Amino acid sequence: MPADRRTVRIGVIGAGWIGREHIRRLTDVVVGARVTAVTDIDAERAAEAARYPGAAVHPDGASLIASPDVDAVVVTSSGPSHAEHVLTAIATGKPVFCEKPLATTAADCLKIVEAERAHGRRLVQVGFMRRFDLGYRQMKEVIDAGRIGTPLMVHCAHRNASSAPAYTSDMAALDTAVHEIDVLRWLLADEIVSAQVILPRPTTKKPAHLVDPQFMLFETAKGVRVDLEVFVNCRYGYDIQCEAVGEDGLVRLPDPAAVGVRTAGAHSTAVLPDWTGRFADAFDTEFREWVAGLRAGHASTGPSAWDGYAATVITGAAVESRATGRVVTTDIPRRPDFYDAFAG
Repeated sequence: MPADRRTVRIGVIGAGWIGREHIRRLTDVVVGARVTAVTDIDAERAAEAARYPGAAVHPDGASLIASPDVDAVVVTSSGPSHAEHVLTAIATGKPVFCEKPLATTAADCLKIVEAERAHGRRLVQVGFMRRFDLGYRQMKEVIDAGRIGTPLMVHCAHRNASSAPAYTSDMAALDTAVHEIDVLRWLLADEIVSAQVILPRPTTKKPAHLVDPQFMLFETAKGVRVDLEVFVNCRYGYDIQCEAVGEDGLVRLPDPAAVGVRTAGAHSTAVLPDWTGRFADAFDTEFREWVAGLRAGHASTGPSAWDGYAATVITGAAVESRATGRVVTTDIPRRPDFYDAFAG
């Protein structure tokens, strides 16, 4: 689109919960955007979502992307459909924001990378919202400034009060740990070269089919060791922890702001029940910055197609490690120079 200040017309593919949330966000929170088109495999759901912003309903993703009333695309459909829609958007030269995963296979991710490089300009941004969280951004400023010295270790935890019935053991890596994997690559400006999953004593609070908790160990190219506890039936709430330890100090992700309550002989602070409240501001910032870049005519500088590829490879290695008990190397090649200008 021209480098001017006009409203960015956005088409949304996928009108499930996250799609509807992004439609609301683009309509009520973000300045300079308007949802003009919606599609979903459920026609009634698409019509309901489109009614709120007054958008046109399209029969499928291809017709939405091709619409002259769509300047940019948001993909929030099911994971297996992402590659098709992102590739179609690239082929038409339209910027596309794709919720994770970029694609469900590394091969499809590489097709997207190759298509974008052939286009010659970054069009793809992947929805890793933690890079837009204030606490993580403060951590990166500290690490980049050298205030803790050379990073040596990172300790992380990702805890959910309970898991949905459809949640599977593989999803601990593919849907849960993927957020830490991306944000750690960004925080450390380093690549993850191996993954190992260790299974501690299982909780009795989990569904019978589920392996929970899982303890994941990662090593980076520079030798940083990362441990990540994924515990999706911890019962007490949604709790995200991250602590980077360097040669000269450490930096810790702050807990969400909460008042302290003193009553009945105890001092307590609330723990959020789920991720929607914890990262609501990060989602808002993510879309504000994406739309602002589109309005200014800038190529996307958020998480890239290459980041989406790396995350898919690393989560796949974690799934393989849990199944085999082995340390699994990722063998991610050097990032193409095309993406170097956008690495942050």
